[in-house]
Amino acid sequence: MEIKRVGSQASIAGPADWFTGTVRIDPLFLEAHDPSRATGASVTFEPGARTAWHSHPLGQTLIVTFGCGRVQRFGGPAEKIRPGDVVWIAPGEKHWHGATAATAMTHIAIQEQLDGKAADWMEKVTDEEYRAGV
Repeated sequence: MEIKRVGSQASIAGPADWFTGTVRIDPLFLEAHDPSRATGASVTFEPGARTAWHSHPLGQTLIVTFGCGRVQRFGGPAEKIRPGDVVWIAPGEKHWHGATAATAMTHIAIQEQLDGKAADWMEKVTDEEYRAGV
């Protein structure tokens, strides 16, 4: 058994290559313990902040805990997400997620690693793409 005490893991700024805007990542379990492949973090997006387009080799689950955000699969409409919503993103599905233009949003992101990799990062969501779904 391992207990990670609240406050024992430092917050991380969301890398500029993966995010637009101000994003804070609070590790929950960023290292999978073999044979498990699952990792997870609490991610907070300030208003207007969002991920780049990306996919996950084994899918991803998002659990919204605060605020109001949006998620969009490539080629589909942007969907509003609110606290209590649970979003399943299928393996290999190109998508992005983040806050609305006016409201911050926090979600817990859980994904599994395949050969040590949990995500494939792609191009950034343009301001035009982001505004189109507002």
